[in-house]
Amino acid sequence: MKAPVLSAWFGRGAMAAPPDIAGAALRSDRFRLEREGEWRRLESIVTRMESGGLKRIADDDLLALPALYRTAASSLAVARETSLDASTLAYLEGLVQRAWFQVYGPPKGFAAWLRDFVLGGWSRAVRAIWLDICITMFVMVAGAIVGWLLVAREEAWYYRLVPGGLADTRVPGASREELLATLATEESAIGLSTFAANLFSNNAAVCILAFALGFAFGIPSLLLMVHNMAMLGAILWLFAGQGLTAELSAWLSVHGTTEIFGIMLSGAAGLHIGRSMAFPGTRPVLTAAAEAGQRGAVVMVGVVVMMIIAALLEAFPRQLVDGTGPRFLIGGMMLAFWLAYFFLYRPRRAGPEQA
Repeated sequence: MKAPVLSAWFGRGAMAAPPDIAGAALRSDRFRLEREGEWRRLESIVTRMESGGLKRIADDDLLALPALYRTAASSLAVARETSLDASTLAYLEGLVQRAWFQVYGPPKGFAAWLRDFVLGGWSRAVRAIWLDICITMFVMVAGAIVGWLLVAREEAWYYRLVPGGLADTRVPGASREELLATLATEESAIGLSTFAANLFSNNAAVCILAFALGFAFGIPSLLLMVHNMAMLGAILWLFAGQGLTAELSAWLSVHGTTEIFGIMLSGAAGLHIGRSMAFPGTRPVLTAAAEAGQRGAVVMVGVVVMMIIAALLEAFPRQLVDGTGPRFLIGGMMLAFWLAYFFLYRPRRAGPEQA
């Protein structure tokens, strides 16, 4: 739709007007004619942005947009102060309101944001913190090894690392049959939806905590990673002692390839903030922290999605699918999907966007 013609707003009747009204009209016409070119240009830019986004805007027009908006806003203030004609005032009010949404308003709706997030924004944010992911992965592997070595040296460490509610019958001295029973499937899916909700709540809390602790230069986030993985290392040691390493690994892989991946990303996002504060480079500390926080927030939105998926996998396929092979297949497919999405899927950006 073409931009409205200014003459439609500022048309004059044929009848003669009293001197005071004629003088006001003359002032309004002079005011309009002095600024009409800039108003027209601003209206043209805004109209194109409303119909086609940034793709249809030339660089010069995009750079001029803030200045043109401020000029129009100033003109509106003058028009109100000097009581110019109603048509000029109405036109400027509409133009300034439309321009404000393009300059300061949300750049896109939720649907557009979600599409950009899924189709590249999330994966770009993850790749941007690759160094923090590598550090976090190293710390997590080290934590699992430490947990294994601690309980192998002294079994009392098992009860310090593994909570009592999680341990159940999975304790040192348990028979092979007792440990296998903890990996068994359920006969029915009844009640598993509640189980999934509880799992999501617990997993999401761990991830959010790991991210939130990043402000302390990332150290608490890394310690949390070590603690969680040390617990896993202790459990691996227990099942390996009964020759059930493959069975446990398959059982864990169903949801673990998503859950542990998500926990690693949350720890890396927290570390990214802490590392940016400790080593801001040439930027002010607050600026570096803000940029890292924005990037980490994008990663964390995706982590919450991963925790939902992990909870569903843990509550349903893990509890209903039997056999080492099928469980490894599900876990392997999920791991391949996440790796491909984060590191192989690299769509072109649709427009200017922060990495």
